[in-house]
Amino acid sequence: MYGKSKIVTVGPDIQSRLLKSDGHKYTHGHALILSGGVGKGGAARLAARGALRIGAGVVTVGCPPGALQENAGALDAVMVRALKGADGLAEALQDARINALCLGPGLGVKRAAELVGVALGDGRVEPRPMVLDADALTAMAGDAGLFGALHENCVLTPHAGEFARLFPDIAEKLNTPATKGPAYSKVDATREAAARAGCVVLFKGADTVIADPGGRCSINSAHYERSAPWLATAGSGDGLAGFIAGLLARGFGPMQAAETGAWLHVECALEFGPGLIAEDLADMLPAVFRRLGV
Repeated sequence: MYGKSKIVTVGPDIQSRLLKSDGHKYTHGHALILSGGVGKGGAARLAARGALRIGAGVVTVGCPPGALQENAGALDAVMVRALKGADGLAEALQDARINALCLGPGLGVKRAAELVGVALGDGRVEPRPMVLDADALTAMAGDAGLFGALHENCVLTPHAGEFARLFPDIAEKLNTPATKGPAYSKVDATREAAARAGCVVLFKGADTVIADPGGRCSINSAHYERSAPWLATAGSGDGLAGFIAGLLARGFGPMQAAETGAWLHVECALEFGPGLIAEDLADMLPAVFRRLGV
């Protein structure tokens, strides 16, 4: 039914894609990161820094008006914009230069439920490539209409708990001890989830599995010489969501953005080493890029 899986690496073709050629900032994309309210913006700011560091030409954090001052005080190169609700997002997306979105980190489930439908396309705006993470996944798990609006340019980035909320029957099969072989694996589960969602699914973990709806699958292994257990820290996944959003803004396809973002995420952790906190991840990208010759 499905083709072979592969282990994620970054070869010369991806290295050349990461290079910036001539052009202005909008040539390299504009990522919009949606944020939650007062005191809830840290996750979106982590994602925004990741998107900017990975090479998106412009990154904006869209937050409720009351959180504008807080975000503006914590961000410099990242722009901030007051974005109240569904109508505010629809208005913002009239700007065709915004070509990638990230929804979920610190967004709040209620705000996520309001904004995800607009982002996915409710008739008012043209759907963009997007990363759906954290609270956006939780909101979607409780709303079949939102799940049904997913399109091929989406990337879902669940951890095990979020995966179980989104795909409870698939998670049950995965977690049931096998009584005969071959066992139902994480690769099988991610492929089935991607086929059902109709988009790329990145199932996080030390053995991150990435699959598209057609069955193509990659494994980003963080074991042995690539083991980075210090990635198990609050905000790490928000940085990954930002990496992928930034690559989408730069024109990477959803599968390639997910694969490359996941690989670079581990490389950044290895570059820093023990003691890593989420704020360090994006700041390791320049060193990783230098090592890659980007």
